[in-house]
Amino acid sequence: MSDTHVPLRGEDEPEQLREQFRQLLRYRWLIGGGVGVGLLAGAWLGITGADSYAATTDIVLRAPTSDPFAPTLSSDKALNMGSERQTALSRKVAEEAAKRLGLGADEVDRLQNGLQVTNPPQTLVLHFSYTGSDPKEAARRANALTQAYIDLRKEQWESVQGAMLKSLRNQLNPVAKQNDELSQRLKQLPDGSAADSAYAVQANLLSRITDLSSKITGLQMLDMTPGNVIRNATAPTSSDGPGLPLSLGLGGLVGVGLGLLGAWVRLIFDPAPRSAGDVARAVHGPVLGALPRGSAGALVVGRTDSRAAEEYRSIAFRLAYDERFADRRRLLVVAPRGSMESSVAVAANLAASFAETGKNVLLVEADLRTPSLSERLDVSAAARPRWSSTVEPAEGEWPGPGKLLVDAGESGAFGLVPGERVRNVPRALTSARTTRLIAEADDPDATVVVVAPPVLAYADALALVDRVDGVLIVCDPRTVHRADLVRIRELIVGAGGTVLGAVTHTDSHRREAAARRDSRRRAAKSPAVRPAARPDTRLETERHIDGDGSDTIALRTVRSGDR
Repeated sequence: MSDTHVPLRGEDEPEQLREQFRQLLRYRWLIGGGVGVGLLAGAWLGITGADSYAATTDIVLRAPTSDPFAPTLSSDKALNMGSERQTALSRKVAEEAAKRLGLGADEVDRLQNGLQVTNPPQTLVLHFSYTGSDPKEAARRANALTQAYIDLRKEQWESVQGAMLKSLRNQLNPVAKQNDELSQRLKQLPDGSAADSAYAVQANLLSRITDLSSKITGLQMLDMTPGNVIRNATAPTSSDGPGLPLSLGLGGLVGVGLGLLGAWVRLIFDPAPRSAGDVARAVHGPVLGALPRGSAGALVVGRTDSRAAEEYRSIAFRLAYDERFADRRRLLVVAPRGSMESSVAVAANLAASFAETGKNVLLVEADLRTPSLSERLDVSAAARPRWSSTVEPAEGEWPGPGKLLVDAGESGAFGLVPGERVRNVPRALTSARTTRLIAEADDPDATVVVVAPPVLAYADALALVDRVDGVLIVCDPRTVHRADLVRIRELIVGAGGTVLGAVTHTDSHRREAAARRDSRRRAAKSPAVRPAARPDTRLETERHIDGDGSDTIALRTVRSGDR
């Protein structure tokens, strides 16, 4: 039997995806929370967007030019659309629009916040969109903002034009005055070299005057219109929001995505085993069985037709075919930490399953702190076993001189050595009487099942590992950490034992706590030993001689009809 169940390397990807999805579903509360948040956000968006109306206008920008039909003119090089967009969104435009609308200064920020300006790629178009609660008011404000932008840009262009004209006129006036003065002098000069020089200077002045005059004329002929409105805003007939149904749908989809993301992050950082494979890798042993939900702390001894009983039979058969267990037939059942309810139930039910196969089974309750098995099982007094010496044990010593017989119904019967409260637990577990008790498994037809307190809570189980070297770990993957399972395996191997495998269950903490409370109530109300066996069975003793010549008495169950 292999030590671990490792997935095949050739496992197909769809199976891995299904396994990961099943692991994500462990965190349904995260997924549900994400869906809830998404739906709330979608509802808020749908409700707030129902009273939101967007009015839009479009402007085609143009650069100042004297000939708009000139093929050499490139407006896209003369205009920076990014700068124009920022100008349209500026507070200066909002203030001018507020004046046009007759709004106060306190409305400028609200007016500016409601405006959006975009520039479609590869165009000279500015798209103005104003969002408001009233459709007519939204259209009015969109038009006012558009006109305010056009007026501001026209004012800016005209301001630049005026400054340039002023500069050119300032240059032209001195040159014109100098030319007039030179013309008066030429009238008084006689013909000759002096007159020729004066005419040459006048020609230069006239050329300069002509150049400056042409520039002034060109600037005066420029069309300073910054752009044309190609679409005016009208009152929108429908709200700008996506609507409540669509908002809820989008919110639900986004919420599912957020929930799955949160579940994935939680799964990544979850210290608990994600699957049976994680448990197998942590304990270096196979997962021999997974108990049905709700049956971890239940004793199904005597009920052979339940689903849990079938699972215990499967676990018992798998152990029987494991050479490590079959050679010595000693089994130690432990839990990682917390309650013993699950490990006690597994040990008792496995004992019944082994008895059903014809083995002489002895169940040892090595819980010397809070023993409870004798109150939970249908037991009766049995004959003195071989492990009990002729010398009576001292008061408070464990195990006592006798054992109990558990009636497992159709499965047969098995012996029980109940736990007892002792003053020194480590000494009792390592005593010679305990060693002789576990040595019952030396008989080829005998099997000893020992249940001990949780490994990480007490060292009781480790004190038994050197004699009961086959260990079965019972755990709930949702409540135990992978590091705890690894530590348990290291402790068991370090003490000289072997982890035969693990049994998983999915009971909650509340159910285990309730089971513990019920156990304490039964212990307080019930007698320590139930006196009567089942009416269809009777107990007989038989004497036989051992190989060493000693005379011992063994217990045999006789059913009605058997002779």
